[in-house]
Parts: sequence; C-alpha cells; structure tokens
Amino acid sequence: MSSKPTCHLIRPESSYEGKQGLSYFTGIAAETVGSTGICMHLLTMPPGARAKAHMHESHETAIYVLSGEVHTWYGDRLEQQIVVKAGDLFYIPAGVPHLPANLSDSSASAVIARTDPNEQESVILLPELDGLVA
Repeated sequence: MSSKPTCHLIRPESSYEGKQGLSYFTGIAAETVGSTGICMHLLTMPPGARAKAHMHESHETAIYVLSGEVHTWYGDRLEQQIVVKAGDLFYIPAGVPHLPANLSDSSASAVIARTDPNEQESVILLPELDGLVA
C-alpha cells in the first residue's frame, strides 16, 4: 500500500557539510520530505568562506540572495565572474562549473533551489579548477 503525499514543514535548525565545502541548513529534499523534483536549502556564508569548484551535472540551480554579496566565478575554466547581491536572483544551468566566495566582511545568506531532489547526489567536485581563482 502506498502512502498518500502530504505537506511538510521544515525548520532549518540543523545543518550539514556539503561536498562543496560549505555548511547548509537542512531544507526541502528527497531525504527530508520525499520530494521528487526539487530541493531547496538556506546557505549562510561567513566572511571569507569559499566553496570548492564544482558543478551540478544534471540539474539547474536558482539562487535568491537574502543578504550580503557573493562573488561567483563560472565557466569551463572559471573565466567569467559575477557579484550577486541581496535581492538578486541568479541562475546556474546544469553542467556549468562554478565557485562562489564571500569576499566581504559580513555574512551572506541565500535560498538555493535545485531541480534534483537529492541535494548532494549530482555534485561533481572539480579540484583542477580550484587554483584558478585567487
């Protein structure tokens, strides 16, 4: 007998370390609510925090910055850069290498949504790109 889908409330009170080297607050994912097509998490990057270069091979990412600003390098060789600030929406297509860093003196927070319900399943680390960003 299958169970009927129902609504779930998640309070992001606990966190986990992602493969990217950042700490994420627990959110909406297959693991927490049984979602099948989306995950959504809250990320707070302290001053100086930097992710490892990575990509999400088979899913898209949408980011809404709540506070602060984050520099993000992206592209095959991280050759492009953008500064995403509070109030901005930022889209990362599937398969695009990227590396976010908080270069400011204050924390930055964002809501992150992805089209893969398993938050860490399709994260591919790209250590060969880490040294390209100083």
